[in-house]
Amino acid sequence: MNFSPGCPLIDVVATYMPRLSEFTFEPGLVAAVDQHAAAVCDVLIPAQRGPEGRTVRREELADYVLGFTDWLTEVDWTEPVGHDFATLRLTAVCWLIREHDLLGV
Repeated sequence: MNFSPGCPLIDVVATYMPRLSEFTFEPGLVAAVDQHAAAVCDVLIPAQRGPEGRTVRREELADYVLGFTDWLTEVDWTEPVGHDFATLRLTAVCWLIREHDLLGV
């Protein structure tokens, strides 16, 4: 799969994918990102699909990211040093992109 030029996942991957390397040094970060990834999956994947159908789709995740980043813009969010709700959520999105091979590598 190729990203279209306007795909919101491009910027998220460029900015937050490097945070996954922090997992080695911050075990608590792994748990927090895992919880955020599960929350994103709960939003994107209806319960009726069941555990075997829990596949994250690139288009749905891109729509989620677009809505989330639009909200961040509305509230005039700025990225803090460290981790807050938004950075954890966007890092979790990167983890989902990697785990579900949504980069299409």
